[in-house]
Amino acid sequence: MSDLDTSLDWLDALKWDENGMIPAIAQDATNGRVLMFAWMNRESLQETIAGGKAVYWSRSRQRLWCKGEESGHYQKVIAIRADCDGDVLLLSVDQVGGIACHTGRESCFFLELQEERWIPADPVLKDPKDIYSVGS
Repeated sequence: MSDLDTSLDWLDALKWDENGMIPAIAQDATNGRVLMFAWMNRESLQETIAGGKAVYWSRSRQRLWCKGEESGHYQKVIAIRADCDGDVLLLSVDQVGGIACHTGRESCFFLELQEERWIPADPVLKDPKDIYSVGS
């Protein structure tokens, strides 16, 4: 049994936190790899659906952030799912350029715990200096 009330408006059915946010996980639609985690608010979710590209709420920038707006590595949204409680979203995406992380890696989840140390386990596919222009 789901705790998500599907009789409500689709936005109202979700459980937003006290700041009007919901966690969102982006997963590669082809290989299933988790690419990143971010936050969404109602407006970012609505823009994501309207435009077909992932739009998140950037807590550091305090504004809407279209993934790839600076790097060109957009996320084309294939499907959006909510968990049974309606308090987490899962975005199935086509990661344009194959790079989701600002470090130039496929996934933001590239650090692996090995003997009580975090070790980079995935290669840098493209140097961030070649992705982001100076002053952006």
